[in-house]
Amino acid sequence: MTSDDDRPGDPGPRDEPAPISWEALAAELAATREVAASRGEDDPAAWDAVAAELAARVSDLPVEEPEVAPVPLEDDGDTPATAPAPEPEPETGAEPEQVPEALELLDPDELRGGLEALLFVMDDPVDEVTLAGALRCDLIQLRTGLAELAAGYDARSAGITLRRVGEGWRLYTREEHAGVVERFLVDGQRSRLTQAALETLAVIAYRQPVTRARVAAIRGVGVDGVMRTLISRGLVSEVGSDPDSGGGLYATTPLFLERLGLTSLADLPELAPLLPETSTVLDEHPDS
Repeated sequence: MTSDDDRPGDPGPRDEPAPISWEALAAELAATREVAASRGEDDPAAWDAVAAELAARVSDLPVEEPEVAPVPLEDDGDTPATAPAPEPEPETGAEPEQVPEALELLDPDELRGGLEALLFVMDDPVDEVTLAGALRCDLIQLRTGLAELAAGYDARSAGITLRRVGEGWRLYTREEHAGVVERFLVDGQRSRLTQAALETLAVIAYRQPVTRARVAAIRGVGVDGVMRTLISRGLVSEVGSDPDSGGGLYATTPLFLERLGLTSLADLPELAPLLPETSTVLDEHPDS
């Protein structure tokens, strides 16, 4: 019995199609079109058959992949054939990593004293993170110190108490002593100003804004205590800082005008009629 491969007349294995260039296909297509046009057979259906035959021939062509030239590497005799991995470039503008400062474990007495000093100068409640940063201790030790400080005030019935308000801590006067504080403030507001306070207030009123040093130079004596009295009475307040010396500048308040019955500083009386004669000053102070 003969196999299919041994049948007479079998053409044998199919030969690989010869490569055909695109130029040859274009020339053959143009020649076929000219023959069809000369015969009057320029039929779209006929062109579809020709296109199908050309497509079948093109699909049988072997596809040649383009060769990629290898990238030459520098060879110094010991370098392997593989390219080294590129080193990561540093980010532009990146700041160097900062090592956090080590926190200290404070002595209990040092922690308590530092807390009292900070809370005393704070006008508003201060949060635990701010306190820990100022004392350079961790939050656990800080919270322990705050609790012990508050318990110590309560244990000895101190005049002040430490309270937590919102997210912060603040010192307050104890409620049991509210009557003493109120009596002091009310009586202080009703007491008359001393001659020194009145003189200092007059200098500020006519020379404002003015620094404490300038007021002291005009009066010839220190005015720190008198200034505290005027500020506590609400007659004088700080309004800025001197650009030359950096000292605080002080001026009178609206309460000052209200107490004197004035609508503005322009209503202050002129100083010239109130000043003594030059001869009188020389007689009293011959060395000036």
